[in-house]
Amino acid sequence: MNIGILGLGLIGGSLGYDLRSQGHHLLGVSRRESTCQTAVALGSVDEASVEMNLLAAADVIFICTPIALIVPQVEQLIAHLSPATIITDVGSVKAPIVEAISPLWERFVGGHPMAGTADSGIEAAQKNLFVDRPYVLTPDANTPQDAIAILEEIVRSLGAKIYHCQPAQHDRAVSWISHLPVMVSAALITACMGETDPAVLQLAQNLASSGFRDTSRVGGGNPELGVMMAKYNRQALLSSLQQYRQNINEVINLIEQEDWKTLEAKLQSTQQARPFFTE
Repeated sequence: MNIGILGLGLIGGSLGYDLRSQGHHLLGVSRRESTCQTAVALGSVDEASVEMNLLAAADVIFICTPIALIVPQVEQLIAHLSPATIITDVGSVKAPIVEAISPLWERFVGGHPMAGTADSGIEAAQKNLFVDRPYVLTPDANTPQDAIAILEEIVRSLGAKIYHCQPAQHDRAVSWISHLPVMVSAALITACMGETDPAVLQLAQNLASSGFRDTSRVGGGNPELGVMMAKYNRQALLSSLQQYRQNINEVINLIEQEDWKTLEAKLQSTQQARPFFTE
Protein backbone atom coordinates (compact mmCIF):
# COMPACT_ATOMS: atom_id res chain seq x y z
CA MET A 1 0.00 0.00 0.00
CA ASN A 2 1.14 3.55 -0.70
CA ILE A 3 0.85 5.54 2.51
CA GLY A 4 1.36 9.29 2.66
CA ILE A 5 2.44 11.35 5.65
CA LEU A 6 1.95 15.11 5.62
CA GLY A 7 4.12 16.51 8.41
CA LEU A 8 7.36 14.71 9.20
CA GLY A 9 7.80 15.36 12.90
CA LEU A 10 7.77 13.03 15.91
CA ILE A 11 4.43 11.36 15.12
CA GLY A 12 4.72 11.43 11.33
CA GLY A 13 8.28 10.15 11.38
CA SER A 14 7.42 7.39 13.85
CA LEU A 15 4.46 6.28 11.75
CA GLY A 16 6.80 6.17 8.78
CA TYR A 17 9.31 3.89 10.52
CA ASP A 18 6.69 1.34 11.57
CA LEU A 19 4.62 1.30 8.39
CA ARG A 20 7.65 1.16 6.10
CA SER A 21 9.02 -1.80 8.10
CA GLN A 22 5.82 -3.68 7.18
CA GLY A 23 6.46 -3.27 3.46
CA HIS A 24 4.31 -0.23 2.72
CA HIS A 25 5.70 2.44 0.41
CA LEU A 26 5.93 5.69 2.39
CA LEU A 27 5.54 9.12 0.80
CA GLY A 28 6.38 12.09 3.00
CA VAL A 29 5.72 15.81 2.65
CA SER A 30 7.21 18.52 4.83
CA ARG A 31 7.49 22.30 4.68
CA ARG A 32 11.31 22.10 4.81
CA GLU A 33 13.52 20.44 2.23
CA SER A 34 16.06 19.64 4.94
CA THR A 35 13.41 17.66 6.85
CA CYS A 36 12.54 15.74 3.70
CA GLN A 37 16.18 14.81 3.17
CA THR A 38 16.60 13.76 6.80
CA ALA A 39 13.44 11.61 6.75
CA VAL A 40 14.69 9.71 3.70
CA ALA A 41 18.20 9.37 5.12
CA LEU A 42 16.87 8.01 8.43
CA GLY A 43 14.63 5.50 6.63
CA SER A 44 11.33 6.94 7.85
CA VAL A 45 9.98 7.37 4.29
CA ASP A 46 10.89 6.12 0.83
CA GLU A 47 10.29 9.45 -0.90
CA ALA A 48 9.82 12.97 0.41
CA SER A 49 9.04 16.37 -1.03
CA VAL A 50 7.90 19.87 -0.13
CA GLU A 51 5.24 19.52 -2.86
CA MET A 52 1.86 18.03 -1.95
CA ASN A 53 1.36 16.42 -5.34
CA LEU A 54 3.73 13.66 -4.22
CA LEU A 55 0.80 12.33 -2.18
CA ALA A 56 -1.42 11.89 -5.24
CA ALA A 57 -0.32 8.24 -5.39
CA ALA A 58 -1.19 7.52 -1.75
CA ASP A 59 -4.03 5.17 -0.78
CA VAL A 60 -4.11 6.46 2.81
CA ILE A 61 -2.76 9.79 4.07
CA PHE A 62 -1.96 10.71 7.67
CA ILE A 63 -2.06 14.45 8.41
CA CYS A 64 0.59 14.97 11.10
CA THR A 65 0.92 18.75 11.17
CA PRO A 66 0.27 21.02 14.17
CA ILE A 67 -3.45 21.32 14.95
CA ALA A 68 -3.81 24.79 13.44
CA LEU A 69 -2.54 23.57 10.06
CA ILE A 70 -4.61 20.40 9.70
CA VAL A 71 -7.69 21.89 8.06
CA PRO A 72 -5.83 24.37 5.80
CA GLN A 73 -3.46 21.63 4.65
CA VAL A 74 -6.32 19.26 3.86
CA GLU A 75 -8.05 22.02 1.89
CA GLN A 76 -4.94 22.31 -0.28
CA LEU A 77 -4.26 18.59 -0.45
CA ILE A 78 -7.60 17.32 -1.74
CA ALA A 79 -7.12 18.97 -5.14
CA HIS A 80 -4.39 16.38 -5.82
CA LEU A 81 -6.26 13.25 -4.68
CA SER A 82 -8.39 10.48 -6.08
CA PRO A 83 -11.85 10.25 -4.44
CA ALA A 84 -10.89 6.78 -3.17
CA THR A 85 -8.08 8.14 -0.97
CA ILE A 86 -8.56 7.80 2.77
CA ILE A 87 -7.48 10.80 4.86
CA THR A 88 -6.92 10.70 8.61
CA ASP A 89 -5.25 13.02 11.10
CA VAL A 90 -3.42 12.68 14.41
CA GLY A 91 -4.60 15.89 16.09
CA SER A 92 -5.19 15.90 19.85
CA VAL A 93 -8.48 17.78 19.37
CA LYS A 94 -11.18 16.18 17.26
CA ALA A 95 -14.53 18.03 17.16
CA PRO A 96 -13.45 21.16 15.23
CA ILE A 97 -11.30 19.10 12.86
CA VAL A 98 -14.01 16.53 12.06
CA GLU A 99 -16.64 19.25 11.65
CA ALA A 100 -14.44 21.12 9.18
CA ILE A 101 -13.06 18.24 7.10
CA SER A 102 -15.97 15.78 6.88
CA PRO A 103 -17.98 18.03 4.50
CA LEU A 104 -14.87 18.43 2.33
CA TRP A 105 -13.84 14.77 2.08
CA GLU A 106 -16.17 11.81 2.47
CA ARG A 107 -13.39 9.32 3.24
CA PHE A 108 -12.01 11.20 6.23
CA VAL A 109 -11.57 9.44 9.58
CA GLY A 110 -10.53 11.51 12.58
CA GLY A 111 -7.76 9.93 14.63
CA HIS A 112 -5.57 10.55 17.65
CA PRO A 113 -2.69 8.28 18.71
CA MET A 114 -2.12 8.78 22.45
CA ALA A 115 1.64 8.52 22.20
CA GLY A 116 4.57 10.88 22.13
CA THR A 117 7.52 12.33 23.97
CA ALA A 118 8.59 15.78 25.12
CA ASP A 119 10.82 16.02 22.03
CA SER A 120 9.75 17.12 18.56
CA GLY A 121 10.99 16.97 14.98
CA ILE A 122 11.97 14.15 12.66
CA GLU A 123 15.08 13.42 14.74
CA ALA A 124 12.83 12.58 17.70
CA ALA A 125 10.89 9.94 15.73
CA GLN A 126 11.25 6.40 17.02
CA LYS A 127 10.20 2.88 16.16
CA ASN A 128 7.38 1.12 18.03
CA LEU A 129 6.14 4.40 19.53
CA PHE A 130 2.49 3.25 19.32
CA VAL A 131 2.81 -0.26 20.76
CA ASP A 132 0.22 -0.81 23.53
CA ARG A 133 -0.81 2.85 23.35
CA PRO A 134 -4.42 3.99 22.85
CA TYR A 135 -5.33 5.12 19.35
CA VAL A 136 -8.70 6.87 19.12
CA LEU A 137 -10.79 6.91 15.94
CA THR A 138 -13.73 9.31 15.62
CA PRO A 139 -15.68 8.48 12.44
CA ASP A 140 -19.10 10.08 12.04
CA ALA A 141 -22.34 8.51 10.84
CA ASN A 142 -21.48 9.18 7.19
CA THR A 143 -17.95 7.77 7.19
CA PRO A 144 -17.74 4.79 4.77
CA GLN A 145 -17.30 1.51 6.65
CA ASP A 146 -14.57 0.28 4.32
CA ALA A 147 -12.49 3.39 5.05
CA ILE A 148 -12.84 2.76 8.79
CA ALA A 149 -11.91 -0.91 8.36
CA ILE A 150 -8.77 -0.14 6.34
CA LEU A 151 -7.60 2.42 8.90
CA GLU A 152 -8.34 0.01 11.76
CA GLU A 153 -6.15 -2.60 10.08
CA ILE A 154 -3.28 -0.11 9.81
CA VAL A 155 -3.65 1.00 13.43
CA ARG A 156 -3.68 -2.60 14.66
CA SER A 157 -0.50 -3.26 12.71
CA LEU A 158 1.17 -0.54 14.83
CA GLY A 159 0.41 -2.55 17.95
CA ALA A 160 -1.93 0.17 19.25
CA LYS A 161 -5.21 -0.29 21.14
CA ILE A 162 -8.15 1.05 19.12
CA TYR A 163 -10.94 3.06 20.73
CA HIS A 164 -13.96 4.58 19.00
CA CYS A 165 -15.90 7.57 20.26
CA GLN A 166 -17.67 10.73 19.15
CA PRO A 167 -15.39 13.74 18.55
CA ALA A 168 -16.91 15.77 21.41
CA GLN A 169 -16.53 12.82 23.81
CA HIS A 170 -12.88 12.55 22.83
CA ASP A 171 -12.27 16.23 23.49
CA ARG A 172 -13.85 16.12 26.95
CA ALA A 173 -11.88 13.00 27.88
CA VAL A 174 -8.50 14.32 26.72
CA SER A 175 -9.14 17.64 28.46
CA TRP A 176 -8.92 15.66 31.72
CA ILE A 177 -6.03 13.31 31.07
CA SER A 178 -3.90 15.21 28.55
CA HIS A 179 -4.65 18.92 28.23
CA LEU A 180 -5.34 19.68 31.92
CA PRO A 181 -2.10 17.95 33.04
CA VAL A 182 -0.08 20.10 30.62
CA MET A 183 -1.48 23.30 32.15
CA VAL A 184 -1.19 22.03 35.73
CA SER A 185 2.37 20.86 35.13
CA ALA A 186 3.32 24.18 33.55
CA ALA A 187 1.79 26.04 36.50
CA LEU A 188 3.80 23.85 38.90
CA ILE A 189 7.06 24.76 37.19
CA THR A 190 6.10 28.46 37.14
CA ALA A 191 5.20 28.37 40.84
CA CYS A 192 8.53 26.77 41.74
CA MET A 193 10.43 29.34 39.69
CA GLY A 194 8.65 32.00 41.75
CA GLU A 195 10.76 31.20 44.83
CA THR A 196 12.33 34.53 45.75
CA ASP A 197 15.38 33.22 47.62
CA PRO A 198 17.97 32.20 44.99
CA ALA A 199 19.65 29.78 47.40
CA VAL A 200 16.39 27.99 48.14
CA LEU A 201 15.51 27.85 44.43
CA GLN A 202 18.90 26.36 43.60
CA LEU A 203 18.54 23.83 46.40
CA ALA A 204 15.08 22.83 45.16
CA GLN A 205 16.45 22.33 41.66
CA ASN A 206 19.29 20.21 43.02
CA LEU A 207 16.96 18.07 45.14
CA ALA A 208 14.29 17.53 42.48
CA SER A 209 14.02 13.81 41.76
CA SER A 210 11.64 11.33 40.13
CA GLY A 211 8.48 12.71 41.74
CA PHE A 212 9.07 16.20 40.37
CA ARG A 213 10.23 14.83 37.01
CA ASP A 214 6.99 12.84 36.66
CA THR A 215 4.68 15.70 37.60
CA SER A 216 6.52 18.37 35.60
CA ARG A 217 7.35 16.43 32.42
CA VAL A 218 4.41 17.46 30.25
CA GLY A 219 4.69 21.08 31.39
CA GLY A 220 8.15 21.16 29.86
CA GLY A 221 6.96 19.98 26.45
CA ASN A 222 6.33 21.75 23.14
CA PRO A 223 4.83 25.22 23.89
CA GLU A 224 3.14 25.44 20.48
CA LEU A 225 1.28 22.18 21.13
CA GLY A 226 0.15 23.42 24.56
CA VAL A 227 -1.28 26.61 23.08
CA MET A 228 -3.06 24.67 20.35
CA MET A 229 -4.64 22.38 22.96
CA ALA A 230 -5.98 25.43 24.81
CA LYS A 231 -7.13 27.22 21.66
CA TYR A 232 -8.93 24.34 19.95
CA ASN A 233 -10.27 22.56 23.05
CA ARG A 234 -10.94 25.77 24.95
CA GLN A 235 -14.34 25.06 26.51
CA ALA A 236 -13.58 21.53 27.69
CA LEU A 237 -10.20 22.61 29.07
CA LEU A 238 -11.69 25.60 30.89
CA SER A 239 -14.25 23.31 32.51
CA SER A 240 -11.52 20.91 33.63
CA LEU A 241 -9.34 23.73 34.95
CA GLN A 242 -12.22 25.23 36.91
CA GLN A 243 -13.01 21.89 38.56
CA TYR A 244 -9.32 21.40 39.29
CA ARG A 245 -9.19 24.85 40.90
CA GLN A 246 -12.12 23.89 43.14
CA ASN A 247 -10.20 20.83 44.31
CA ILE A 248 -7.05 22.88 44.98
CA ASN A 249 -9.10 25.36 47.00
CA GLU A 250 -10.55 22.48 49.00
CA VAL A 251 -7.06 21.18 49.84
CA ILE A 252 -5.95 24.68 50.85
CA ASN A 253 -8.95 24.99 53.19
CA LEU A 254 -8.31 21.60 54.78
CA ILE A 255 -4.68 22.50 55.50
CA GLU A 256 -5.59 25.96 56.79
CA GLN A 257 -8.15 24.39 59.13
CA GLU A 258 -5.70 21.62 60.12
CA ASP A 259 -8.37 19.09 59.20
CA TRP A 260 -5.95 16.22 58.84
CA LYS A 261 -8.63 13.51 59.06
CA THR A 262 -10.54 14.83 56.04
CA LEU A 263 -7.31 15.42 54.14
CA GLU A 264 -6.25 11.84 54.78
CA ALA A 265 -9.63 10.57 53.57
CA LYS A 266 -9.23 12.63 50.39
CA LEU A 267 -5.75 11.21 49.77
CA GLN A 268 -7.01 7.67 50.44
CA SER A 269 -9.70 8.25 47.82
CA THR A 270 -7.17 9.43 45.23
CA GLN A 271 -4.88 6.51 46.07
CA GLN A 272 -7.74 4.12 45.28
CA ALA A 273 -8.76 5.97 42.11
CA ARG A 274 -5.35 6.30 40.44
CA PRO A 275 -5.06 2.70 39.19
CA PHE A 276 -8.17 3.21 37.03
CA PHE A 277 -6.16 5.76 35.01
CA THR A 278 -2.86 3.86 34.83
CA GLU A 279 -3.66 0.21 34.21
